[in-house]
Amino acid sequence: MKRILITGASSGIGQQLALDYAADGWQVVAAGRDADKLAHALASINFEPCIFDMQEPAAIHKAVAELAPFDLVLLNAGNCEYIDDALHFDAELFARVINVNLVGTANCLPALLPRIKRGGRLAVVSSSVSFLPLPRSQAYGASKAGLDYLVRTLAIDLVPHQIAVSLIRPGFVDTPLTQKNDFAMPGQVTALKASAAIRQGLAKGKSEICFPFGLISTLRLLSWLPQGLWRRLAQRLVRSQP
Repeated sequence: MKRILITGASSGIGQQLALDYAADGWQVVAAGRDADKLAHALASINFEPCIFDMQEPAAIHKAVAELAPFDLVLLNAGNCEYIDDALHFDAELFARVINVNLVGTANCLPALLPRIKRGGRLAVVSSSVSFLPLPRSQAYGASKAGLDYLVRTLAIDLVPHQIAVSLIRPGFVDTPLTQKNDFAMPGQVTALKASAAIRQGLAKGKSEICFPFGLISTLRLLSWLPQGLWRRLAQRLVRSQP
């Protein structure tokens, strides 16, 4: 039986992945900060809970120290907050998002990388936001751009250790996190579809998994525009929001 550890497994994409991998016959180790929330979210499956806060490296080491090795470690936990007034830049919000999404992920690596089997895989959930500079996304976008670079460099340096690496860059997925958004989310998919895309991509050994196709194709095309042209277009999009 293959073993997977998933962070952020108590809601959203992480919860759906845990449910689906268990249904596929994997042994699921579900990681989260709140044992009760985790138990409620995954009440329908058998799983091994792993409770830690990604901001506490010592707690991560302690929580995983006795766990059996993994075929796949999927670092999914993250948060999103927006900077609404760039002129009065919220540095505390910026640091908070960076610490959760980027530093929190990095905190997991020393404890979890040695527990991945040779021939296993590390997968990290980033975001399609890093294709383009988007309004209000200074903190969230910077955290995800940092993750992209981190994961791509790990993909090079972990080759001698026979650990494959996958970068996952979803578009808008219907989760409790995105339900807080107050703007249009083109191409939004369900957590069920997101899980299917991720699992299919990982099964094929893809180094980057980007979805949905239509949104990602549009973002790629827009990213080729001159920066000045994109800024003017982005400003028009902001003014057109209700």
